[in-house]
Amino acid sequence: MKSLATVSGLTLLSRLFGFVRQLILAGVIGASGNPVADAFMAAFRLPNMFRRLLAEGAFQAAFVPLFQGKEAEGGIEEARRFAEDILAWMVVILTALSAAVMIFTPFAISILTSGFRDDPERFDLAVLYARIMFPYLACMSVVGIYGGMLNALGRFAVAAAAPLLLNVGMIAALLATARADIEVTGLWLSIGVMASGVAQLLALLWGALRSRLLLRLRLPRFTKSARRMLALGTPGFIAASALQVNAIVGTNIASQQNGAVSWLAYADQLYQLPLGMIGIALGVVLMPAIGRALKSGDEQRAAHTLEQGFLTALFFALPAAAGLTILGTFIAEALFQDMAGMATRMIGAGGSAFNDTDVEMVGKALFIFGFGVPAFVLQKVFSAAFFAREDTGTPMRFALVAIATNAILSITLFPFIEFLAVPVGTIAAGWLEVSLLVITLRRRGIIHFRHLFTRLLAMLVSTAGLSAALLYALVYRPELQDICAGQSWIMLFILAGLGAVLYGILSLLLGAIRISDLRPKAG
Repeated sequence: MKSLATVSGLTLLSRLFGFVRQLILAGVIGASGNPVADAFMAAFRLPNMFRRLLAEGAFQAAFVPLFQGKEAEGGIEEARRFAEDILAWMVVILTALSAAVMIFTPFAISILTSGFRDDPERFDLAVLYARIMFPYLACMSVVGIYGGMLNALGRFAVAAAAPLLLNVGMIAALLATARADIEVTGLWLSIGVMASGVAQLLALLWGALRSRLLLRLRLPRFTKSARRMLALGTPGFIAASALQVNAIVGTNIASQQNGAVSWLAYADQLYQLPLGMIGIALGVVLMPAIGRALKSGDEQRAAHTLEQGFLTALFFALPAAAGLTILGTFIAEALFQDMAGMATRMIGAGGSAFNDTDVEMVGKALFIFGFGVPAFVLQKVFSAAFFAREDTGTPMRFALVAIATNAILSITLFPFIEFLAVPVGTIAAGWLEVSLLVITLRRRGIIHFRHLFTRLLAMLVSTAGLSAALLYALVYRPELQDICAGQSWIMLFILAGLGAVLYGILSLLLGAIRISDLRPKAG
């Protein structure tokens, strides 16, 4: 819980800065009918995806267990040599990949957003922004190595804090260009992303220096450890990247509809909040904890750690899902229209460019994504049980099934429900992947749910009570908003606070959570 609090707290701070970034972004460039908005959101998908893969999960799925194994076998120096071998290959491969993508950016953008091909303005802007941002990838390769080492040794703070710098860089670019032409804003936003990659790299190097973990840059060698990393890392990378690949598939499909790329990006920012705070944070904490238990031969402690992760994930994911599904449109209006308008007026950029159509479409996307939040969070938890056992092949197969399911559903449903086919396909794929992971874990005797049933039922009843309260608040919204000086964003924050208190009280009364869970255990 202490480690989770560290990672979740810093992730929350980063997501709050990300929230401020999205507010100003919504106010300055809006969404529908704006080629700069769609072009930037599409181009930003590439570096943001690699940040999440390399610095927040997929790379670490293979690297952390192997690093821990090397430390257990030969001490920290043996683990350091292993990390230096991997770093040498990462720098070469990803630098070459970055150069190739920058040269062939038009081809990459045409694959990512096939709908932009018939709109030269959106296409050309997306190509320009992607070329500026893509060196970020090379920085993230080194950030992933150092973050993995620090996480493996239980030092989570620096790696968890690094994403703050991305949001700070983008906010600075927005504030500096808020009164300029919108094309200038898009250009400097892209430069801000690239600069933040360098800043994150420097932060991780500083953290490694403090922990005496600085690595030497060697020539690449195809050692036994490097071959093992490749064997585990390739399927692990695919397994842990399913949600990000689904987002790329969704971006391509959504590009067929004007404004849809931006609508999905704004919805993504909100449903990613519980995923980042709970799912990714739990994955970061659980994998090394389970790995340490397994390497000491304590299967019972490993199973208990996984069960506690499962309960913790659902305890936070269920109310988040209820909030997004019930308040989706209200959240979009309160944040991206009303609060964003206030923020842009404060910096002298006029009212929010986020219009009523944007509010409606983002609200619909949030309603659908809300049903998938528990699945997105649990996928990170259950995958950690496989990765800690150096089994990356099983999650990879399930991830490929999920990716195929998402693509088929999104493409099939798009002619009928347009861009909403993307969140429908994403949540269906998410629940399918989680189901396959759980079934496999149960068959292998790694996790059992029978003794958890009472607490799960208590969480569901507590969530039902919270949902009833939120629905009641929507029915009496005009009266409640008058009490909040007519400001929907004030009402939203009050509802969030009171809802959290209500859910906490119900959970304690019904036994969904116990005070003893929060107390440190002896030894």
